Amino acid sequence: MFGSELRRARIEAGMTLVQLAKRVHYSKGQLSKVETGHKRPTIELARLCDAALAAGGRLSTLVDDRPRTGGAMRDPSDEQVTPTSYGDAPPARRQILASGAASVFGTGLPQHRPTTGALADETLLDASRALFDQFRRLGQTAPPGAVLPALGEQTRTLRALAARSGTRTGNGLLVLCARYAEFAGWMAQEAGQEEAALRWTSHAVELAHITDDSYLASYALVRRGLISYYRGDASETIALAQGVRARRLPSRILGLAAQREAQGHALAGDYDACSRELDRARSLLAKDVADGSGPVLGTTHLTDPVSMITGWCLLDLGRPRQAAQVFDHEMAQIPSGALRTRARYGARQALAHALDGEIDHACDLTRDLLSAAHIVGSATITLDLRRLAHTLGRHPRNNAVKELAPLLAFALSPTAQPL
Repeated sequence: MFGSELRRARIEAGMTLVQLAKRVHYSKGQLSKVETGHKRPTIELARLCDAALAAGGRLSTLVDDRPRTGGAMRDPSDEQVTPTSYGDAPPARRQILASGAASVFGTGLPQHRPTTGALADETLLDASRALFDQFRRLGQTAPPGAVLPALGEQTRTLRALAARSGTRTGNGLLVLCARYAEFAGWMAQEAGQEEAALRWTSHAVELAHITDDSYLASYALVRRGLISYYRGDASETIALAQGVRARRLPSRILGLAAQREAQGHALAGDYDACSRELDRARSLLAKDVADGSGPVLGTTHLTDPVSMITGWCLLDLGRPRQAAQVFDHEMAQIPSGALRTRARYGARQALAHALDGEIDHACDLTRDLLSAAHIVGSATITLDLRRLAHTLGRHPRNNAVKELAPLLAFALSPTAQPL
């Protein structure tokens, strides 16, 4: 089906195989084999052809190249807690309530504490917030397997401390605990543990409901949308992001949701819808003013997140040259110590140049990012490195590819991932 549809779209566009080959940086022979059904198309080729032939994403829909990293989403509130490979799973809702962590809203504790006790509570809350910032920094420079156990232990500690604190401090500790759980969900996703990521995110929502924090509960839809994005599920990514629209939320959360929806439209090959959501995201995030009351949701290492996501979307839309220009500019703005962020967007930058036919430059960029990618041990970054390896593999005679191949193969081997 793909081959015949590609041929029909090419003829409709008045383009020869040779002309299309030059536009998408594939050989005429490779495209001929795809058109005749002798070679299976990749999602990269489909997106490139969609853009070159103005096919509106219909070629991409014929290629099912979605990575499968876990099970379907489900409500874990009544599940039995079982250990995972990265520490204990989050507790069920009934266990949170039974543990006494929610008792700060009951009548079991005095509503007014002595001055010294109140001061101690404030110090505890400030110290816990500062520790969270340290964990986020650690997440930029360490593999998720090294961070997740500590995050799990910290959520348990905060729940216990909340039960022993005054009402105001106890609420603050539980709100912070929810942020720890949300961050643990991201680390679990980075570890390639999709089911654990969904459970940690659901746990964060449970804690948010207990503390009446509707903001984090809504942001969880944005996080789930990212999991759907990496599955390659455009429709679910869009639906989850749109679930945030009708709510009265801070402009930052609405802006992050618009970015996620743009990524979903890019996966679907819808350039116009993607552009509209990126414009909406920029407008919303421009209104965001940090109030300093708690940890910032979303990335803190991108000076212009909408521009970076624009490059991300352009790559998914089969426009690698435009994407490469955006990535080249934005990569220079990322702090050197943000290894995970640099590896993530660096892999996309290298992939954009490779798909644009700049093989030598793509190899140089890849060589520079492999060390950081190895240190942080990210399953999501590995997905892009595999796409990059496949693209570079189409140029086996290129000297830069020959030199890079052993390093890239090692980086992608299971034994190379940090524990």
